Amino acid sequence: MPQTSLDLIDRRILDELQSDGRITNQELSERVGLSPSPCLRRLKHLESEGVISRYVALVDPETVGLDVSAFVRVRLDQQDDRHLEAFETAVAQFPEVMECYLMTGEADYQLRVLVPSLGMFEDFLRFKLTRIDGVSQVTTSFALRPVVYRTKIPV
Repeated sequence: MPQTSLDLIDRRILDELQSDGRITNQELSERVGLSPSPCLRRLKHLESEGVISRYVALVDPETVGLDVSAFVRVRLDQQDDRHLEAFETAVAQFPEVMECYLMTGEADYQLRVLVPSLGMFEDFLRFKLTRIDGVSQVTTSFALRPVVYRTKIPV
């Protein structure tokens, strides 16, 4: 995707929306120093250009019983396009997988997995992840507690 040119006002709009996605256009326009109509036009432009991809509610995992956060490194026995695509298609179907990255280095993939318990993590490993064709090695680290967790990107 081509990079979109952002001016100072666009960046201020993005900064405000990342802090409060439910802000009204009136309040947003006041905070960024525009009248409501030009502010809304800029917002719609940022959405149409894909700079703003969607709006979401952030849920605290522990309050909904997802107490175990695991970082899983996966190696495949082959790294050809067919095996990479098969792995990526499979893990995209698992609701426990919050993030998945194709990596450089010793592991082919890094996953962030949320589950309610260690037993549920074991089930995820045994009955889902290690059953994907081509998975040759899985290494897991468990998070003790978050130190930095951001959803707001620096713009």
